[in-house]
Amino acid sequence: MLVAAAICPSPPLLARELTGADPVVPELRRACQDAVAAALAAKPGLVALVGTAPAARRWDPAGELDLSVFAPPLRASHSDGVRAPDRRPVPDGLPVALGLGGRLLDQAAYRGPRVAYSVAEDLTPDDCGSLGGYLAGLDERVALIAMADGSARRTLKAPGYLDERSEPFDAGVEEIIRSGELGGLLRVDASLARELMATGRPVWQVLAGAAAGQQAAVRVHYRGDPFGVLYLAASLNLAASAFPRD
Repeated sequence: MLVAAAICPSPPLLARELTGADPVVPELRRACQDAVAAALAAKPGLVALVGTAPAARRWDPAGELDLSVFAPPLRASHSDGVRAPDRRPVPDGLPVALGLGGRLLDQAAYRGPRVAYSVAEDLTPDDCGSLGGYLAGLDERVALIAMADGSARRTLKAPGYLDERSEPFDAGVEEIIRSGELGGLLRVDASLARELMATGRPVWQVLAGAAAGQQAAVRVHYRGDPFGVLYLAASLNLAASAFPRD
């Protein structure tokens, strides 16, 4: 059963190795850490990591993030010197979203069981929801770490340039999340999300499937688009009276 979740974006800048000694957007990093810590406060028996990748599959959760795709001198790397004892390199490394999620768990000193699944952008809402239901059924107390970005076409300097549909799209998704009634995420238009480069769409829908109609108490820790991409960091608790909703 899903008892808690964290929604975090997955920009590579979350890895300090790629930004040098001076942190970039430090408030975003702190917000992601706070969101994950809040989810872990529900004392899950299992944590499920979900993020986008070219293919949908299960990954070895003990693997590490491979930063060499961004900086060739860097290979598999762990979280600012905080390394889980069972961490080990895996062939090709973990996808960025899952690797960053794993680092967040390591920073939170989480040492419990975890699983890791990637979802592809062409995965249907029904399949995403089914995966969420499966993950929620893996333990009596499951926390889901949803690594999901909003649209990447919010400004002229955004990765996909400006598309005026981005702001209302992101606002609609954010409204659903803030409401705590996550079933609405299953109705997010997959075609429009793809056009707006909102890679988090399938991840949001996995979360909706895992929630299975439960009401979530939601706390938003960060909301911004410093690089033209909507980044949202939030913690969700599906236990009654967990914390007040923002």
